[in-house]
Amino acid sequence: MNFNLTYLPKRSEKPRNNGLTMMMDKGLSIRQVEDFIETSSEYTDIVKFGFGTSAVTTNLKEKIKLYKSAGIRPYFGGTLFEVFAVRKKFNQYRKLIDEYDLDLAEVSDGSIAIPHDLKCDFIRNLSSQCTVMSEVGSKEEGILISPAKWVRMMTTELEAGSWKVIAEGRESGSVGIFRPNGTPHTILINKIIAKVKPEQILWEAPAKKQQVWFINLFGSNVNLGNISHNEVIPLETLRLGLRGDTFFNSLPDKIVEETKPIAEKAKK
Repeated sequence: MNFNLTYLPKRSEKPRNNGLTMMMDKGLSIRQVEDFIETSSEYTDIVKFGFGTSAVTTNLKEKIKLYKSAGIRPYFGGTLFEVFAVRKKFNQYRKLIDEYDLDLAEVSDGSIAIPHDLKCDFIRNLSSQCTVMSEVGSKEEGILISPAKWVRMMTTELEAGSWKVIAEGRESGSVGIFRPNGTPHTILINKIIAKVKPEQILWEAPAKKQQVWFINLFGSNVNLGNISHNEVIPLETLRLGLRGDTFFNSLPDKIVEETKPIAEKAKK
């Protein structure tokens, strides 16, 4: 922090287990990665090479080395896992993780149908090699999964060895835990957190309004993902109440009572 400010929420410190920010790298150059690290490494915990971009990204090993040297854990997006799985090349995928010296991997079934028992086997096998995150939810609009099934899949995958379960929202923020217009499926989310601890979930929330919604619900140390490289610092200001959307979250009630009506009048 550049300034000494009171009444800021306590943020977890790196290496974090909660309050994670996952940035999605969709093809940043080496120079962009260096610039990103200079400005945002303190606020970034993990970086996902989105969907199958790692297959066509130049200087991939150098990018991985840069992220790791900055205390950021990079990993291949779940779609790349599915690309290998659908071709019956899971063992080659495991070798790829070792080849690129990654300690984090994602198992998902958002693009293809994988029997859940088999998905859990993939998680168990990979978790003996590295830390695993697994994703629940479809990438297709119109595919609805019952809350009971969401809970069952998340619970089973955590038991199989997942460090965190990722709640699908996609980079568009319009599927999975979100409606097509980007608003959260409130009933679904409430039913999930009644059975699964929120700190075990990483919520994909690419849009600011979605990030605000989760911060207001869970506090500054909620796990959020699919954040654009140029939105990591703006997200951190939301977490800390340094932006209008969460301005009053951590202020004492007395200050809120004295000042919020003034702010509300100013908006009119």
